[in-house]
Amino acid sequence: MAIEVVNRQRLASIDRRKIVGVADATLAEVGRYGATVTIAFVRDRAIRRLNLDYRGKDRATDVLSFPNEGDSFDSTDSDFTDGDYLGDVVISTDTAIRQAQEAGHAFEREASELVIHGILHLCGYDHETDSGEMNRVELRIRRKALRKG
Repeated sequence: MAIEVVNRQRLASIDRRKIVGVADATLAEVGRYGATVTIAFVRDRAIRRLNLDYRGKDRATDVLSFPNEGDSFDSTDSDFTDGDYLGDVVISTDTAIRQAQEAGHAFEREASELVIHGILHLCGYDHETDSGEMNRVELRIRRKALRKG
């Protein structure tokens, strides 16, 4: 199992251990503990470009999820199988900071909530079509994994 945290921005400090802990807790809660996920932190400009390229929406967003399609991952690790690799979560620190300020909590809390949300999308949850199931799971994980803050 590996949770890789990639920091491609300098706007906010990223607590990698906290992010890995939240990711592990999320995966455990949905029965996918041990899966591999990459979580990248970028600026609004980068996520806006990804949102345009992959979703046709020319605006920044808080989080994007890119599920593994099974044949696009190139690993040199012979013990690794595509089934272990769920995909990538990309989080905009600019947008997360704004949302944290609006919600009245810390950036770290907002980033953790976005990690949960993004990983749930990698696991197949879709709040736009599931009649509230993703929201219920997300709130349950938040209560367990984010007790403080």
